[in-house]
Amino acid sequence: MISRTVGVMKGSSEMADDSRQGIAAQLAALVADLRRDSQGVDTELSKLIDSAGRNVPGAQYVGITLAHQKAVHTVVATHRYPAVLDEIQHHQQEGPCLAAAWEQGMVRINDLTIDNRWPGYRREVLDQTPIRSVLAFELFTNNDAMGALNFYSENTHAFSEESVEVGLIFATNIALAWAMLRRFEEFRSALASRDLIGRAKGMIMERYHVDAIQAFELLKHFSQHSNTKLAEVAQQMIDAELPGHRPKSSDD
Repeated sequence: MISRTVGVMKGSSEMADDSRQGIAAQLAALVADLRRDSQGVDTELSKLIDSAGRNVPGAQYVGITLAHQKAVHTVVATHRYPAVLDEIQHHQQEGPCLAAAWEQGMVRINDLTIDNRWPGYRREVLDQTPIRSVLAFELFTNNDAMGALNFYSENTHAFSEESVEVGLIFATNIALAWAMLRRFEEFRSALASRDLIGRAKGMIMERYHVDAIQAFELLKHFSQHSNTKLAEVAQQMIDAELPGHRPKSSDD
């Protein structure tokens, strides 16, 4: 009897390991899609949290919270409830998602009706939503911003230790996807700035009959003396030359 039980337990463990390996492979494929198609980052993040909602035991709704200084908002979600809870966190300036990112790395609420760690948050969530369980993971933190991956359920005690393990797999991969997104946005911003500066240089060269180096030095001079970013100076010059016209940004 004991050997049979051990065999069943071993088989269940192997099945769980196979399931987690399958999830990891699926996530790797989604992150690879994000790397190939950076124009569709919102779509790819949506795919990742949709997959998280299907695979994390107990999860009904999933969202990503972004907090910058005191502002809290939802980046992407599978339902309106994550956004409602983030609005409450913004209003109360407290809650499990903020705590997970700023302080603890991971937060689990088994029963919101009796968990009073964040009383203002608890009161509003119980008044406005049916959410009773929360599982939150840190995605990233820096000096003034943070991100968290959050799972929600209308049931109490919805999230088991397996939920935590699988949720951590998703949090790790979504953190990677988020870092890729930020690098891509910075790259696009740099390209847009380079384009603006190039156009402004061309206008200076044409009007004042100087070469490219002299035109760039003039732009730098205006930037330093006005304490304005170089790209902003370039945009101001273009706007002054062509009033009412702004070139399309890389986001258009």
